Amino acid sequence: MNTPKPTFVRGVARVDDPPFVAGQVAGHRARRLIDAPDAAFTDPFVLMAEDWSPPGLFPFHPHRGIETVTFVIEGSIEHRDSAGFGGVIQAGDAQWMTAGRGVQHEENPPAGTIAHTLQLWVNLPAAGKMVAPRYQDLVASALPVGSKDGVEVRVFSGMYGDMISPTLNHHPVTMLEVRIEAGSVLRHSFAATDNAFVYVLEGAVEIGSAGDLLQASQLGWLTRSEEPGSSELTIGARGTAGRFLLFAGQSLREPIAFGGPFVMNTQAEIQQAFADYRAGRF
Repeated sequence: MNTPKPTFVRGVARVDDPPFVAGQVAGHRARRLIDAPDAAFTDPFVLMAEDWSPPGLFPFHPHRGIETVTFVIEGSIEHRDSAGFGGVIQAGDAQWMTAGRGVQHEENPPAGTIAHTLQLWVNLPAAGKMVAPRYQDLVASALPVGSKDGVEVRVFSGMYGDMISPTLNHHPVTMLEVRIEAGSVLRHSFAATDNAFVYVLEGAVEIGSAGDLLQASQLGWLTRSEEPGSSELTIGARGTAGRFLLFAGQSLREPIAFGGPFVMNTQAEIQQAFADYRAGRF
């Protein structure tokens, strides 16, 4: 008789709360919540920046080898790229852009405004680095959402319970926005080997049986297992209502090379990316 493996219980492995840095442009503040030197630990997530951006900060610039996920906390962002895609995302919405083999894009708030955003870079697997570019507007009101016992979950990507997001992924990634009332608890089961983190947008939350505390603007990496199976995550609001984002995805465990806006597997591929960009092949 086979004895089922016990469910892995998630806790907090590490809390990151880097300082804000003033940008080179008036009105710009930023910080790196996830950064390249930590790529082995954060895999498949390679970078996440939080910005307060004025217009004109991010003119046309290239990417290759990644998907960018931009979530608007306050304000709005106008986006267009060299593949002919474009749109406007408002507070609470997101855009999911596949750079793939190469794309140029710009993303800026309307004139006279400041946008508060998070942008996450999701690494593409080696076999998908050169896929065709793709752009998806993730409008919050059009996404699956469920509310029960003081917990509201909106599924930007992946699934939660029986709710499945229509968002297309080249590498499966879960992205949930959760609003939780004081005294309520989110319970979520997902693969024990997924790498996952929580970013708190509002309030404070307690994670796992130990009640590890995460406060607003902090990012908490969750513990994970090296053994396949299921994991159980519990998150409760501390004191007042809370709001947070949960991201999860399987690590790629592939070599990684960085070159500015390009993320590939070797330095030779980075050099080729720069050569293709200069030759106008993006």
